[in-house]
Amino acid sequence: MSSFTPHLSGGRAGRDGFSRVLRAEWDRFRSTRGWVLAMAASVLITVSLGLLVTGGARSTCVTGKGEGPCPAPLVGPDGTAVRDKYYFVHQPLTGNGSITARVSDMTGQMRLPDAVPGMRNIKEGVVPWAKAGLLVRQSLKQGTPYAAVMLTGGHGVRMQYNYIHDVPGGPHNGPQWLRLTRTGDTVIGHESDDGTTWTEVATVKLAGLPETVEIGLFATSPGAMWDMARAFAQATATFDQIELRGADGPWRRDDVGVTMESDGRTPHHPGGVVESGGKLVVTGGGDIGPATVEGGLRADLALIGGAFGMIPMLVVAVTFRTAGRRLGPAGTSPPAERRPARLLAAEATVLGAVAFVAGLVTSGVVVPAGLAMSRANLNPVQPITLGTELRVIVGYAALTAAVAVLALGLAALVERGIAAVGLAVALVVVPYLLATAGLVPWLLMTTPAAGFAITQSVPTFAHVDVDGSPLGGNYPLPPWAGLAVTCGYAVITLGAALAVHRRGVPRQGSPAHSRGTRSARPAADRSAGS
Repeated sequence: MSSFTPHLSGGRAGRDGFSRVLRAEWDRFRSTRGWVLAMAASVLITVSLGLLVTGGARSTCVTGKGEGPCPAPLVGPDGTAVRDKYYFVHQPLTGNGSITARVSDMTGQMRLPDAVPGMRNIKEGVVPWAKAGLLVRQSLKQGTPYAAVMLTGGHGVRMQYNYIHDVPGGPHNGPQWLRLTRTGDTVIGHESDDGTTWTEVATVKLAGLPETVEIGLFATSPGAMWDMARAFAQATATFDQIELRGADGPWRRDDVGVTMESDGRTPHHPGGVVESGGKLVVTGGGDIGPATVEGGLRADLALIGGAFGMIPMLVVAVTFRTAGRRLGPAGTSPPAERRPARLLAAEATVLGAVAFVAGLVTSGVVVPAGLAMSRANLNPVQPITLGTELRVIVGYAALTAAVAVLALGLAALVERGIAAVGLAVALVVVPYLLATAGLVPWLLMTTPAAGFAITQSVPTFAHVDVDGSPLGGNYPLPPWAGLAVTCGYAVITLGAALAVHRRGVPRQGSPAHSRGTRSARPAADRSAGS
């Protein structure tokens, strides 16, 4: 009876060999209780911190009925939380028409940090996004569609519409003529330095604009930013050479969105208008734009403990590599160790999959639960679409997997467990914490910590000044770009480790390999004869 060895192609043999190594690494991971418990601790830390923050958050507002829960956020045409507070001098316009005016002067007031404790420090000046100009809108109801061409405190002429859209015009260089023209659903904004030569800023369409709209002059100003909060600010603009076409009635005056003090009668920081000699001096405070801060609590606050939760996972990733050196019979390397690149690839696959599942469980629990707790505590919550919520949840899982593979690659390169853990923490956790403290936000562009941007649940808008730290929900890179930076680090690090290990292993049949085989035999013989 003859025996034979079936022939396998190199490709199939390689695939089968990798599958065996992959199964072996998975068995090694799940049979090591310490690693399983550490991954569970990673999940528990992030979920516990997230629920502690969201469950403990309480928002109160002072309204005309006294202090109590804050109202639900105002929502714009596209579902984004918005601010819609300004002073408006206007007339109804039926059909087509236009308004032209010159902004001859723009001043204001703002509150700065108190120089003397207890004494309000009010200074003259305007914030960069203070606004004064021409406005046409569907109605005075807050959150309705609008278009406006305006002069700003520090960003020149702009045309903005429906809260989230911003088109730059020319720079501000003295008195500025503005014109806003309505034709059906189309609104066109123009600017001029002399009132003779006009330049179009933008043309926008406001779908469903009714036959009669409100058109006029407005002024508003977001608060001055300091200490991660907004303080009082107002803008005052002088309008002259005003010309209306299509409307010729008396001016109406409305302080849109003004809130009342606790007595229910006194307006809080009211606006106003003074009319004299063909001039209108309009003063207002608030903003017309996205409410990135004032719109309520964000979904990503539930993942605020993610950096701390990743520390046990980084330890697992490093020790999974450094504790994987096993000797075969008679002190020789096991079959997988003779192909360390294959072993490293299997380790990365297993660890990345485990980390992804752990991250998915973490975000899949804490994000919906955190939002539910915030609403149960009567806090206003930023509107979030299903697509954004899924991106936050799945994106966090992808970030966790990328960070785990990065730590594994560092361990394969450094080959010292403590040093690899320290390096991984320094590259991922420390930059995030420093940026959260507002110290070096640029680290979230240049380090693997950039991937935390994938958890951003409220968009960043260029025409809104916000606190630039993750604590304020803002990152220097867009969500997917930030995750791409982290994934890039992981791919480069793992690729370098694979290249190093491929070069460091003698090929079968080489002199080095033969010497290694011969030197192993006496040891094997001694072992057999002992």
